[in-house]
Amino acid sequence: MSNYTENKVRAGYARRKRRAILATISLVLIAIVLMLLMLMLGNTNYSLATIFEVLSGKQIQGASFAISTIRLPRMLAGAFTGFALGLAGSVFQKMLRNTLASPDIVGVSAGTSMAAVFCILILGLSGFMVSFIACIVGLLCALLIYALSNIGHFSTSRFVLIGIGMQSAIQAVISYMMVRANQYEVTGAMRWLSGSLNGIQMKSIPLLAIVVIVFTLIILLSERNLNILELGEDLAAVLGVNLRISRIVLIVSAVCLIAFATSVGGPIAFVSFLAGPIALRLVGAGRSYAFASGLVGVILVLAADLLGQFAFSTRFPVGVITGVIGAPYLLLLLFGKSRKKGTL
Repeated sequence: MSNYTENKVRAGYARRKRRAILATISLVLIAIVLMLLMLMLGNTNYSLATIFEVLSGKQIQGASFAISTIRLPRMLAGAFTGFALGLAGSVFQKMLRNTLASPDIVGVSAGTSMAAVFCILILGLSGFMVSFIACIVGLLCALLIYALSNIGHFSTSRFVLIGIGMQSAIQAVISYMMVRANQYEVTGAMRWLSGSLNGIQMKSIPLLAIVVIVFTLIILLSERNLNILELGEDLAAVLGVNLRISRIVLIVSAVCLIAFATSVGGPIAFVSFLAGPIALRLVGAGRSYAFASGLVGVILVLAADLLGQFAFSTRFPVGVITGVIGAPYLLLLLFGKSRKKGTL
């Protein structure tokens, strides 16, 4: 009987492992297809052969400029920001054990946005300095939320509530700055706030790539502690996890991903909120899905950007498309939670 049970457990583990591997490979392939489409499609469409020739360094009149200068930075920015948002969102949701605890709902992204809008409208800055200051302020905002929620003892529900309150306060500050700003400056700030990949230059990509790679490795190396934290603080302490250090490492890593991604592409709505739950459904319960969440984030951003560029008569920023997708899901999730608690 024990051998039979052991065999069933082994078979179930192998089945879940195959499902996770197949889901991850499928996500990688979909992401690659979307990346190629980003390079191929535009005012002038190019073949795969032309794309590979340009990427290999061959100079082709018209194609080299369009692909290397315009489409490649846009595609790379979309891929890196999508991965960062998806991975960071899953970290917050797992660590706080709440599907509503994504960075764009609990105030982290809003802090970055406020700093960027202040730099654009008040200080008249642009480029790297906007990204740098926005990242620092986003990190400080997240640490402030963590410090306030850690008074007495850390509480995940307190973290979410303080974050939502911080989000509302920061949005009010952003609205005030927009009202007081010169109407010619508001257009640029609004374009940034909507979440857009327009106008991204290659010089913005190397730092973003380094940040995403470094903090992705830190999170993946800390994933065991993250999975234990998801089981509850008491069990995590019994299993020897240093709660304070683990939380700080995970929060700082996730916030740096969010802050740098937001400082480059703006606050692309709902990607960090959607990626984790979608990856969990694809990979299956009981398996690690942090990396898959990043891949889902890549797919969401690239697919939304392609839809915004080519699916409608008017071109829309990527954040508008992800917002249209994410808002109904948020309402359904809230409605489902309310029904489970018997409040509806």
